[in-house]
Amino acid sequence: MSRVVLVSNRVMDLRKAAQAGGVAVALADIVRTRSALWFGWSGETAPQETADAVSREGRIVTVPLTASDYEGYYLGYANSVLWPVFHNRLDLAQFEAGFFERYMAVNSRLAALLQPMLRPDDIVWVHDYHMIPFAMELRKRGVANPIGFYLHIPFPPWQTFMAIPEHQQLAHALSAYDLIGLQTKADVGNFVTYLENGVYGRIVPDGRIRLFDRLVSVASFPVGIDVEQFANAKRDAGLVQARQSVSRIIGIDRLDYTKGLPQKFKAFGKLLEKYPQYRRQVVLTQIAPPTREDVEAYASIRRQLESLAGSVNGRFGELDWVPIHYIRRSTPRRRLADIYRSSRICMVTPLRDGMNLVAKEYVAAQDPADPGVLILSQFAGAAEEMSEALIVNPYSIDGTADVIRVALEMDLTERQARHAALMAAVRKHDATAWAESFLAHLARGRSGEDPGSRPPRTIRRALQKLQQPTRAQTRMKALGQNRVDGRIMSR
Repeated sequence: MSRVVLVSNRVMDLRKAAQAGGVAVALADIVRTRSALWFGWSGETAPQETADAVSREGRIVTVPLTASDYEGYYLGYANSVLWPVFHNRLDLAQFEAGFFERYMAVNSRLAALLQPMLRPDDIVWVHDYHMIPFAMELRKRGVANPIGFYLHIPFPPWQTFMAIPEHQQLAHALSAYDLIGLQTKADVGNFVTYLENGVYGRIVPDGRIRLFDRLVSVASFPVGIDVEQFANAKRDAGLVQARQSVSRIIGIDRLDYTKGLPQKFKAFGKLLEKYPQYRRQVVLTQIAPPTREDVEAYASIRRQLESLAGSVNGRFGELDWVPIHYIRRSTPRRRLADIYRSSRICMVTPLRDGMNLVAKEYVAAQDPADPGVLILSQFAGAAEEMSEALIVNPYSIDGTADVIRVALEMDLTERQARHAALMAAVRKHDATAWAESFLAHLARGRSGEDPGSRPPRTIRRALQKLQQPTRAQTRMKALGQNRVDGRIMSR
């Protein structure tokens, strides 16, 4: 079996990966269960003269960044240009800041450090927006191995991506990969439409894309979770205001402007305003660990949330009842499953998200005999698979407040039926299926070789799907037509 070489911006200590959660768990499992190497930034900064110092511990290989690398490559181009653009926030992108050269230089340096470690039969799997140029830099150094790329965040509409001044250079870098994986069919459609309109790529008869002088395969591989990690959850009786008469709404999101947190707080406040019978009967617990605090946009969202939480609590709170519990720090992962099971509702309402694994974790942690209700944004990638959730438009404050009421009043039979359907989707696309599917397609050969071993023809189907409403949108429309006295009737 060929060795898998994983490349990502950050590399986790295998002993701590399970606590980090999300994709780190899936990548760590690959490293543990097969011949593998995991390469990337250590998370440390170092002076220029020691920046090429490679640290190896078993299957983990890390290198530091310089302070200027951290500023220009990580905080700069990756998180002040690519992150906002990919999440449809052109207003926050710092195009004029001159970060691109540093972004390219860091990828070039990291590729040069990895190249001597590669074996001829290695399969290289590069992860996320920080590392787009990585395969191109390896190819420049003569690496002919199969190289795949996976984007964990959404790909934006093609006109949005073309706003990046260097979009053609990024497209050229992507052409060096053999397989490009995206979260959803909608992302595939957006990406292929950009290639056709932005750099004159074209779909060839076998379903791949002719991009510059190479053939590239593109397909969706929805990322999943380790379901069994949440299967033994128990209700947490130690939670504040956990008495039986109080229903808990849980939200677990990084403190990020893409997560729709201000809209969530406003919708909860609107629920208490429109439906006063729920005062003292429901609490919103929002866990929002900080991230990228050196970027001004993140400091701004923190101040906004603190103000909103104070406003709602000041208007509606009582001495023995605080409506919003806003926790701006991480929670031990070993406790999250129990918190999920203890919560009547989980609100996953990002303004834009690649997938969002909290939605899947919440479903996996529920008691099938008495499950909670998932409220899910139509703009989360998870909505493509999880249409049995209550799908909302997070920009609609009144609409979201009404759906919270629906979730609170939903009877047991409907909750059980929705949970069973959601659980089937979560199990179908778990973390193991995601990794095995991507690696199997990549192992079939690099572009230009044996077209008979290509990935499935998902590209044209994805483009056709963009012209049709999603299952989630269709269900949301149907639900909207069956609203009686503020209550959505079960289908």
